[in-house]
Amino acid sequence: MLRLPDHWVWDSWYARDDDGAWHAFFLRASRALLDPERRHHRATIGHAVSTDLRSWRLLPDALVAADAPAWDDLATWTGCTVRGPDGRWYLFYTGVGRAERGLVQRIGLAVSDDLVSWHRHGTDPLVEADPTWYELLDPTAWYEQAWRDPWVFADPDGDGWHMLVTARTNTGPAAGRGVIGHATSPDLLHWTVRPPLSAPAGFGHLEVPQVAVVDGQPLLLFCTNSDTLTDRVWVVPGSSVTGPWDVSAARPFAHPHLYAPRLVPLDDTGWGLIGFLNYVDGAFVGEITDPLPVAYHPAAGLVAHAPGRAVLTASTEREP
Repeated sequence: MLRLPDHWVWDSWYARDDDGAWHAFFLRASRALLDPERRHHRATIGHAVSTDLRSWRLLPDALVAADAPAWDDLATWTGCTVRGPDGRWYLFYTGVGRAERGLVQRIGLAVSDDLVSWHRHGTDPLVEADPTWYELLDPTAWYEQAWRDPWVFADPDGDGWHMLVTARTNTGPAAGRGVIGHATSPDLLHWTVRPPLSAPAGFGHLEVPQVAVVDGQPLLLFCTNSDTLTDRVWVVPGSSVTGPWDVSAARPFAHPHLYAPRLVPLDDTGWGLIGFLNYVDGAFVGEITDPLPVAYHPAAGLVAHAPGRAVLTASTEREP
């Protein structure tokens, strides 16, 4: 696993450079906080590199909270990293600010020429929730304004870019308003918020969404940490990666401790899931697993096709 002796690590996402190396971006916070539930408002975006998705070498952090006052001056949360048509790398991330005590989530952008040195694009959020369709901060309905975990991918027909977002609709029973938020862009810089790509289906929120085509089947992957559900990772089949998605048809992916996994293509064995180990026997683990090979079967859904789980240990050496 990617385990750091002095930091917890949790949500992660991956990009591959021109030399074939994998870059992991992940949330991290100091274990000196003692209580892992305090980690969210201390989160920064860490960075490590690997040739095999198992042995990792730490690089400098990609992004930390902005200097105050700023919309993202409290913490930087989960996002995704894509290569633009201009050759630059685009890191979309969630930010929260001190002014709203971290309760309002917005999406920002940092850019890089080399995947190592990152610079914020402007000083304003890139994409915010539109109250036409989405719930804004309403403590009587939900404890935060959900607009986070952007997942950006190119339109399969070449018509710009799509962004999926953890969001909540502004109507219906408060406990089940979770939807897949949606925005589109022609150039990765200018975004238009669209109606959600799913209807409420009883989930409070659909965290860390991702789409991929596994064994010929377009899939939506998301997570939920509801106290009323024993399953945490969910998979929805669809007709296209652009949706819409029938979340009522979601099936759980059976793993007792995995959270926020990402589907990552493996060179010779199809697809793997990489996520973090959440609570085990009541204790938060906070380390990232090795790839767990998976396959899609219409009758069974997304299933592991190798027994057990493997993990990897990161070097704590940093590049200069």
